[in-house]
Amino acid sequence: MVRDAADPEPRVSPAEIARIFREQYGRAVAVLTRAFGGIDLAEEAVGDAFTIAVDQWPRTGLPPKPAGWILATARNRAIDRLRREASRGDREVQAFALIGADCDAGDADGHAISDDRLRLLFTCCHPALAVEAQVALTLRLLGGLTTVEIARAFLVPEATMAQRIVRAKAKIRDARIPYRVPAEADLPERVGSVLSVVYLIFNEGYKAAAGMDLIREDLCAEAIRIGRFLADLIPRDFETIGLLALMLLSHARTRARISPSGRLVPLPEQDRSVWDRALIAEGRALVRRCLQANRPGPYQIQAAVHAVHSDAARAADTDWRQILALYEHLFALVPSPIVALQRAIAVAEIEGPEAGLAASRALEGPLGSYYLLHASRAEWLARAGHVEESRRVYRAAIALCANEVERAFLESKRDRLVG
Repeated sequence: MVRDAADPEPRVSPAEIARIFREQYGRAVAVLTRAFGGIDLAEEAVGDAFTIAVDQWPRTGLPPKPAGWILATARNRAIDRLRREASRGDREVQAFALIGADCDAGDADGHAISDDRLRLLFTCCHPALAVEAQVALTLRLLGGLTTVEIARAFLVPEATMAQRIVRAKAKIRDARIPYRVPAEADLPERVGSVLSVVYLIFNEGYKAAAGMDLIREDLCAEAIRIGRFLADLIPRDFETIGLLALMLLSHARTRARISPSGRLVPLPEQDRSVWDRALIAEGRALVRRCLQANRPGPYQIQAAVHAVHSDAARAADTDWRQILALYEHLFALVPSPIVALQRAIAVAEIEGPEAGLAASRALEGPLGSYYLLHASRAEWLARAGHVEESRRVYRAAIALCANEVERAFLESKRDRLVG
């Protein structure tokens, strides 16, 4: 419809409604899932509420409590749906009974909603679901991302992502996966699964596995938002605090990672004056909190590594010996080939490229298809003067790299080699 010139401007912009939608979607779905016992009905009702908001709010302005309005409207729409779809009298009785369900507007900012969101997060990240499904459900139900947005972020067709989400919700229903916070005995393992999903989301945003973009800031922001939410709800779980610190310290470098021409800028070459000092200060404070607790875990140690990098005013000032000590500690906890490669990078900075090559030699088997192993070895070979061998190894790294920005960066490094 074309707006008449005399019509007043909308009292609430579409962008503002979209922002509120993103912020409140997960809260409303979580509360209604508990009250009505089904994710699909909760999603449909919340979607209906936002459709009404898009129609009304530009004319009437924001209600005094938008979160409460959304929750109350969605609850009423869910009850209407149950009434319309009732095939037996007991369904209609259920709908009327739910009119008094404890999901009214007054709860919109209370602890009950936080508990419901935590229940929903543990349901989305249940180990009975495939990891890809856990990630998709978390972004959809907690983050409020559309299926199109999630599919675009992970470079899969929309239909494929939609099917993945539908199957995951069906499995939750058919396998009767409980909508609850796990028992205390199971909590550490289940929290670990949730943190893994959040970190997967962040990593895909921080350095996309494939495609034309290196950074997808919406995914980074969503992972950090969920991380803050978890840290508030489980403040004594220091791996949760460590993961939040790790994401903040990593995300602080975002503006320095891509040049104006779109070229990848590696850490040693970044303009540290454009790092986000507020995020760095927040991340460092969280790292100090973890250190005081003295219950180290993998996320805390990785956050500490990033804190050491953030301490250095110039790349040349980096305390690589401290970083090596942290990676030694991390390897003792998580003896994986990836950690061994990170340790080898620190060794090369301290002892020289030949030491890095020696430390990484045993990794060629387990990490033979990992492009960063070949990229690291190619750089060390070049620094050691083995130019032709470096070119050959760069070619292997380029062939294995699926991200266009990183591939262009590796090609430029290879092409700059001089015999």
